[in-house]
Amino acid sequence: MSQEQFLQRSPALPVIELRQADRSTACYQAHTHDEFSFGVIDQGHTAYRNRQRLERIGVGSMVTVNPGEVHACNPAAGQWSYRMLFVDANWLGALQRDAFGGSADYQCFPDICNPAASAEFDALFASLRRSDGALEAEGRLVEMLQPLFAQQQEGPQTLHQRGLLRARELIMDRLGSNLQLDELAEAAELNRYQLIRGFKRLYGQAPHAYQLDARIKLARSRLRAEAVSLNHLALDLGFADQAHFQRHFKLRTALTPGQYRAFHQTG
Repeated sequence: MSQEQFLQRSPALPVIELRQADRSTACYQAHTHDEFSFGVIDQGHTAYRNRQRLERIGVGSMVTVNPGEVHACNPAAGQWSYRMLFVDANWLGALQRDAFGGSADYQCFPDICNPAASAEFDALFASLRRSDGALEAEGRLVEMLQPLFAQQQEGPQTLHQRGLLRARELIMDRLGSNLQLDELAEAAELNRYQLIRGFKRLYGQAPHAYQLDARIKLARSRLRAEAVSLNHLALDLGFADQAHFQRHFKLRTALTPGQYRAFHQTG
């Protein structure tokens, strides 16, 4: 656990969530976010994994993580300090359409580690923390994203993408259910081997890992919005019990569900 950390919604742009950890030893299991994520290392070195790529990055490096991309970022040795921005995908998708036109969906950014982005990230982060900084914050955010817009690429394509999409929709529609692999394969009209291989290629995780990750993301949303008991939430999301829920939640957020809710109640 960090010596000091905070997690808060930006008072300037509420579509952005801010996170900062100072002298942290926390490690994260591979996970995804619904938001676009941008992070900067302030102290130490970290092993950054995004899909099949592993890099060692240090102070000043900024990483870009698209919604749904499987990633993990952990200290290479000892403690590390970092800051993160989580930007609502729908909001950023609208900004992309303003810039380029096109479809109603957001487009993925290249997965990059920019070693020269620290100064502009510092100014953006500071303006996002001020309640009177909306105009400045939005302007700085657009400026920071301009190089990424220039390098924008289409998302991954696969032969069985429509079937895999149906399997994903079944997972999301029945998130609290213990689905069988045969059910997902039938929905995708693929055999089990094709399903697992294609699903992992398209979404970065096997179906069971994707389901677990989606449960944690929904739990975070409900903890921010509801006064639900942790035990009820665990069972509602398909976990065996509260301890099982808490273990997987902490693996992906470095916080217990109770700690995560407390940050948002006091933020």
